Amino acid sequence: MASVTQHQIQQFHKDGFLVLERFFSAEECDSMRRQIQRIVAEMEVPPHCRTAFSTREEEQLQEQGSSDYFLTSGDKIRFFFEKGVLDEKGNFLVPKEKSVSKIGHALHAYDPVFKQITHSPKVQELGRKLGLEKPVVVQSMYIFKQPGIGGEVTPHQDATFLHTEPLGRILGFWIALEDATQENGCLWFIPGSHTNGIARRMVRTAPGASTCVEFVGSEPAYDDKQFIALPISKGGLILIHGEVVHKSELNSSESSRHAFTFHVMEAKGTTWSKENWLQPTPELPFPSLYT
Repeated sequence: MASVTQHQIQQFHKDGFLVLERFFSAEECDSMRRQIQRIVAEMEVPPHCRTAFSTREEEQLQEQGSSDYFLTSGDKIRFFFEKGVLDEKGNFLVPKEKSVSKIGHALHAYDPVFKQITHSPKVQELGRKLGLEKPVVVQSMYIFKQPGIGGEVTPHQDATFLHTEPLGRILGFWIALEDATQENGCLWFIPGSHTNGIARRMVRTAPGASTCVEFVGSEPAYDDKQFIALPISKGGLILIHGEVVHKSELNSSESSRHAFTFHVMEAKGTTWSKENWLQPTPELPFPSLYT
């Protein structure tokens, strides 16, 4: 892997993203894919995915159950499913490994393979080149983008979900574990869209509210013509500024689009919002990127 240049770093600050092809080796990608196969093979379907719906009230509690499952996933390895892959009893309608949408949000902390990738020397070196002084890892996710059913991800900014004061302290590392193409749902970005602040925030609601998170503000309607596609080969890394607008389309192809992604916060002089869904816990304070 060639070292990142000053010119590339300038490009990142201009666009809000940077594509680094072949940052990770095929072997590193394959080790992550093998590890996730093991994790999925041992996966238990969470109980809230198994309850049969009956009354409206139970349905609401059900929603609470699943939202609580999400809200408390920051320091665990948990499973999130594509729509329509489970019947009302929680049995799989498709093979188990084809049902998962993503696994999050603490693979970087608890799984040796993903921990090693997250803190690999080349990632640490890249952090230093970018001028990060006290970077901490706040979350990680394995994203499957299943063939035929891998849902679209609508235009968004990562800082909507991971809010800091000041803004500009969140950085996403997105690693293609298979070739990401326009057919199987590669990422699309609006270059330069990271300079206007954020359009909306997802915040925790007061205890007892009907939902545990709500959105403040609304995502503007973006012009499709502003987006550019960023296909990338297996092993490529896309750096994503916390405020750049990006999306991915439905995967209607016959091949999956696996990716491993993690987010880093520059902790120096930064306040992590108490209203974020994700909070550090005594069991898992945000670990330093630098080891």
